Amino acid sequence: MTKAKESGEDRRRYPRAPVSLLIQYRFDTLEDFLAEYSTDVSIGGMFIRTQDVREEGSLIYLQFCLRDGAKLIEGLGRVVRINPATDDEPGGMGVEFVNFDDESMKLIAQIVKGNRVAEGSS
Repeated sequence: MTKAKESGEDRRRYPRAPVSLLIQYRFDTLEDFLAEYSTDVSIGGMFIRTQDVREEGSLIYLQFCLRDGAKLIEGLGRVVRINPATDDEPGGMGVEFVNFDDESMKLIAQIVKGNRVAEGSS
């Protein structure tokens, strides 16, 4: 198996679901929230499309809503991967969820389950 393969899908602990959610986030050094879209989410984290990446290990505060806007999900994440933009994929950063309350984690699990079912995956 190649190193590229090991560092991608095989290394993931949780199945991902493709979902575009508007994510508001901020770093310790920023007072205002930035807003970008996710490309996928799992119960362990998400990938955020952005050119404004921070270095691996940086902590960020995340906020996002369910599609109906009824429930706010918020918590702390850590940048674990940075991907530069290519012709095939947008650039951005992989963020691991590190401090979300139980209710937020249940809502994230619902988002993942709903989007994986919608694409025909189990």
